[in-house]
Amino acid sequence: MPTAMIALGGNSISQKGEAGDISLQFNHTRQALDGISHFIDRDYNLCINHGNGPQVGNELYRMDLTRKKIPSLPLGVCVAATQGTIGYMIQQSLQNKLRNMDLDREVVTLISQVIVNANDPQFKIPQKFIGPRYRKEKAEILAKKFNWNIKEQTKGDWRRVVPSPMPEYIMHGKSIKALVDRGTIVISSGGGGIPVFNNTDGQLEGIDAVIDKDFSAAKLGRIIRAQELWIITDIDSVYINFGTKHQKRLKITTRNQIEKFLNRGEFQKGSIEPKIIAAIHFLKHHGKKVVITSIPCIGKALNETAGTIIRN
Repeated sequence: MPTAMIALGGNSISQKGEAGDISLQFNHTRQALDGISHFIDRDYNLCINHGNGPQVGNELYRMDLTRKKIPSLPLGVCVAATQGTIGYMIQQSLQNKLRNMDLDREVVTLISQVIVNANDPQFKIPQKFIGPRYRKEKAEILAKKFNWNIKEQTKGDWRRVVPSPMPEYIMHGKSIKALVDRGTIVISSGGGGIPVFNNTDGQLEGIDAVIDKDFSAAKLGRIIRAQELWIITDIDSVYINFGTKHQKRLKITTRNQIEKFLNRGEFQKGSIEPKIIAAIHFLKHHGKKVVITSIPCIGKALNETAGTIIRN
């Protein structure tokens, strides 16, 4: 039975330009799991992690608006909260899907801590996009009012940015692997995992950051010995010369070739580039195949007629 690590983008659940209320997020979650059901049909063992950029950004904004009346929570605690809420939506929706398919498989959500280096350079240069998109003028007003760091993600779209250190160690890996191996569908390292570090006393301590979920998925995929890593995002495939008249879709390629494209700067930083770096890491450490695609294309990508497929 093959094992797949699935990295589900936070924008799949709270989409660009939407208010992101809970009913919409549940609806998008159910739609996303229509794609995940293709893996279940093919008897995959599954571990799922998810992004939380839109959701954790909203959590922070909510606290900025109410901080004079309600004590604010650290960013790391907000990540833990979104693990619970998004995990709950995925778990409930997937359990209902399995029931409708007349399948007896359990789904569990694990609150997952991930160890990072407290001296990671990312703490000095925040680059992780979170929260809603704004026009530049609105973003500048909010940044000044709430002391945000902001950055332009795509032309005309500005968002808040926070530190995003590299994950060094996924905790609870043995437990996650044991569950996956017995056929339980595990939702873990949501939002990239709750960032923690070892303090001078050797004790775990939280730290304010949002870890890139694709990097965590690549590491967790190695721990559970997954053969495949699926990075589910809002684009159907990876492109070179993106946004130009020479734009070209990458269909089936190799790790060596994708590294060449990466080194010549083909992929947008903070967007597709981290996914490519995660894909390379996974393939260098046990992985056999990486697929980058969107939810509607999962079925075709399993037949290798859609998406971008990268092999060693």
